[in-house]
Amino acid sequence: MIEDKSKRIYLSSPHMSGYEQEFVGEAFLTNWIAPLGPHVDLFEREMADYVGIKGAAALSSGTAAIHLALKLLNVGPDDVVFCSSLTFAASANPILYQRSVPVFIDSEPQSWNMSPIALRRAFEEAGRKGKLPKAVIIVNLYGQSADIDPLLKICNNYGVPVVEDAAESLGSTYNGRASGTFGKFGVFSFNGNKIITTSGGGMLVSDDLMALEKARFLATQARDPARHYQHSEIGYNYRMSNVLAAIGRGQLKVLDDRVRVRREVFKRYFEALSDIPGFEFMPEAPYGMSNRWLTTLTIDHGQSGVTATEIMDVLADVNIESRPVWKPLHLQPIFKNCGYYSHYEDNSVSDALFQRGICLPSGSNMSLDDQDRVINAINSLVR
Repeated sequence: MIEDKSKRIYLSSPHMSGYEQEFVGEAFLTNWIAPLGPHVDLFEREMADYVGIKGAAALSSGTAAIHLALKLLNVGPDDVVFCSSLTFAASANPILYQRSVPVFIDSEPQSWNMSPIALRRAFEEAGRKGKLPKAVIIVNLYGQSADIDPLLKICNNYGVPVVEDAAESLGSTYNGRASGTFGKFGVFSFNGNKIITTSGGGMLVSDDLMALEKARFLATQARDPARHYQHSEIGYNYRMSNVLAAIGRGQLKVLDDRVRVRREVFKRYFEALSDIPGFEFMPEAPYGMSNRWLTTLTIDHGQSGVTATEIMDVLADVNIESRPVWKPLHLQPIFKNCGYYSHYEDNSVSDALFQRGICLPSGSNMSLDDQDRVINAINSLVR
């Protein structure tokens, strides 16, 4: 079969189910096009039920959800917030919105997520300085939960609340419980590249229903309950629209199938490429199930004879999108003066993952031919 190299293969493109049109059509028929509406309420309820938590607030983005979580935890100027380093900048930018101070925590090699060893070291030093963090943002990377139990134990010992950034891990589990439900607040993203999408949007979840009601208030410009427009505190335009919530409801109906297919995509890549010397796929930790949002691996040049950059170049030549693993936030120019605690005292795990890591196309709408194109392009360089 001749491969169609003119067709672009994306890293993680939206995958519609058909249910979305039904719900969006209902929004049009009932003229609920303005922000908020019945689909927003139903999406919140259905998401809370899916992950097994008391409540949810539908917002304009996962970033907005993190920002409101920090606001609800009274994080303010000069407060310290510990945050995973190996993640997208959106995990930490809200710390700066609050004029607070980010301190970054390395990954551990078993799951690529926040290292309990590095976190403990950061807390011990913060305790000696008498400046404990106001919150800890734990990120679940590429669909896999961090090792929550030891991380939560450390945070609880110091009385510091956790925001669980599960933007990439909806549908994943930790010891049989849904990712995103372990912290004081959990955060999901429905950006266009996520496992389900509303084109843009996010969700803040919690068992604290009063806090979620406050989040909704802040997200609708903090309008006081008065006939006229009155505002006693600063608010934000962070609520999700009824139309986008309708899309989300349609996507949520097929989430389990999307997880199944992404895991199958990973399995096919693993079976085709894992025997290549120096190719090490992101491991699935024994404590949970990853949604395999993206299939990621590291390339050891000394063993394979190629680099991750060379593989990305070959894929780009045949119209296939791939990406490096996230550049750690402690290496980003905007955070260059922030503190950082590595897993090993003299060696950073997240630096090594960034230097050698690659993300392969992983969408649930990829055909077998699409996957073969990716595999064949890589084999052309290393076989």
